[in-house]
Amino acid sequence: MELLNHDLAHEFPQLVGKMRSMKISSARFLHLFNEYDELNHAIGQLEQDGLPISDERFEEMKKRRLKVKDDIYQMLIAK
Repeated sequence: MELLNHDLAHEFPQLVGKMRSMKISSARFLHLFNEYDELNHAIGQLEQDGLPISDERFEEMKKRRLKVKDDIYQMLIAK
């Protein structure tokens, strides 16, 4: 099974330049960016390796990733 790439450059390719500048200018953005990256990596590893985790915990991780992505997008379009 091929896994989808959910990194932010693939999610928002038109905003890559803005993400780069906001990582430098906004500590909040950098925090959210790093949190998203960590969650995305952990979720990808769980999907790839099938490591033991409860369905509820896995769904919580995916919901948190989506919330963080929404927060990031709102910051990107606000400025």
